[in-house]
Amino acid sequence: GFLAAGGFRGIYNGLGAAAIGSAPGAALFFSTYEYLKAKINNTGLMSRSDPAVGHCVAASFGEAAACLVRVPTEVMKQNMQINDHVTGGVKMGIVDTFRKIVAQKDAPAFMSSILGGLYRGYGITLMREVPFACIQFPLYERFKIEWGRYEGEDTTSYQAAICGSISGGIAAAITTPLDVIKTRLMIGKDRHGEVYKNALDVARRVVREEGWRKLLSGIEPRVMWISIGGFVFLGAYEEYRSISMNMYGKEEEH
Repeated sequence: GFLAAGGFRGIYNGLGAAAIGSAPGAALFFSTYEYLKAKINNTGLMSRSDPAVGHCVAASFGEAAACLVRVPTEVMKQNMQINDHVTGGVKMGIVDTFRKIVAQKDAPAFMSSILGGLYRGYGITLMREVPFACIQFPLYERFKIEWGRYEGEDTTSYQAAICGSISGGIAAAITTPLDVIKTRLMIGKDRHGEVYKNALDVARRVVREEGWRKLLSGIEPRVMWISIGGFVFLGAYEEYRSISMNMYGKEEEH
């Protein structure tokens, strides 16, 4: 039950690992996204009247960069949350979990001979994050444009936060099956202890043994939390961006 699994302390297992990778991952994403978005717009290769493709390309590269940090922290977080990492009734900490994952030299992961299982699921994470970004950010940018046209002025950070919440919720719902596959691949094996070979193997076994509806597991909390996260994350980002641009503009005037 809930208490046997560690109670409220148990549900926050892996919080430290997630926190460590959060800021660097976000910084990598937005620096890459904004840089490429500007470059693509300046080249004139994409239509300025409908820049969705440019936003999709920029967001895709942004996610690829962010996943260099996000995947190792996600692997550590998920491994700290599962029972396999309980030794003598004591949960393993960040350092011990890191050492154990790096020691998995035979893991089906990028550069496993050096990094062990730290990048387990990097490919499937990109397969989830790239479609997610290609849905969320073109929608996000379009919602902001249309709202600005309706109001007759640029959207505020609060309005941008609402746009981020709605677009994030839509993207979260559509990409839930990829999230389920990614999570199982990162854990590495099923409930019987049989190791997953790849993403296709995960999908086939889940559908065969548990039914296709299992691929939608967690869709409600995923949509809810990503909608909340989109509101806070993109709202805060737009506010910071607005303040920075105003400060930069004032410095230029002087």
